[in-house]
Amino acid sequence: MHSFPTPALAMVEQMRAAAAQDPSRAIAFQGAPGANSHRAACEAAPDHLPLPCFGFEDALEAVKDGRAGSAIIPIENSQHGRVADIHFLLPHSGLSIVGEHFMRITHALMAVPNEDGSFGPFEAAYSHPQALGQSRLFLRERGIVPLSHADTAGAAAFVAEKNNPRLSAIAPRLAGELYGLQVVEDRVEDAPDNTTRFVILSRAPLDPAAFDGDTAMTTFVFEVKNVPAALYKALGCFATNGVNMTKLESYQQGASFAATMFYADIVGAPGDPSVDRALEELAFHCKALRLLGSYRQGRPRG
Repeated sequence: MHSFPTPALAMVEQMRAAAAQDPSRAIAFQGAPGANSHRAACEAAPDHLPLPCFGFEDALEAVKDGRAGSAIIPIENSQHGRVADIHFLLPHSGLSIVGEHFMRITHALMAVPNEDGSFGPFEAAYSHPQALGQSRLFLRERGIVPLSHADTAGAAAFVAEKNNPRLSAIAPRLAGELYGLQVVEDRVEDAPDNTTRFVILSRAPLDPAAFDGDTAMTTFVFEVKNVPAALYKALGCFATNGVNMTKLESYQQGASFAATMFYADIVGAPGDPSVDRALEELAFHCKALRLLGSYRQGRPRG
């Protein structure tokens, strides 16, 4: 399934046509116009041309084949955890992380009204699984069944297309405005500080020497050797060299379950002697180590 709901198609084609005129300025995002990733693209790169793509892989593919100069992908949410499986998508894409962007996320419940102008009761709410998870308590308290859709704005377009007052969508207010839905309730996310971290990807990595003293982040994946205390030894490299690791997440690759892959973020970049020493020692304790990019820190950690 790689088609947007009918109400979104005209806007999608218009944005794709604009991006095709200047691909180097295009920034690909996953979702229909009005999605949170669309808003993030406009915030992070206001002078670029947003290019809507149906899936995360499609957004990365747009950069790989030259239809976009960059892509912006949500990777983690403060409330509901991992968004895109960047651990699997990025290492095989050939792209590099060149930036990060943090965005406060707010959701609204929206729908078409009943014939008398009232709203509900609602049988279901459509949205991206992340938005549904971020509004889980809100939906449960009202007895509304959550139903997954490819993205938040696409869910709004889908509900508008169905024109059924028993159906609703959880999406940004902008999506309601674009697709003619009315906001029934605003700020339906369960946490007031709901925030998503996005990464910006490009074909060419940034040179850490060009950061001009700005605090940098470096992201990498590594596979420890299948021996006792392998992870302990690997992480000791950062402790002994005074390098701050801000994220460590494990995942399995393949069906052997013999050793675990890890995705990590550290403060600093190659060229810093402490980072160079830590990465050199890490490589000694690992079967595989792959840098995914160094980039300016979007906001301080801690």
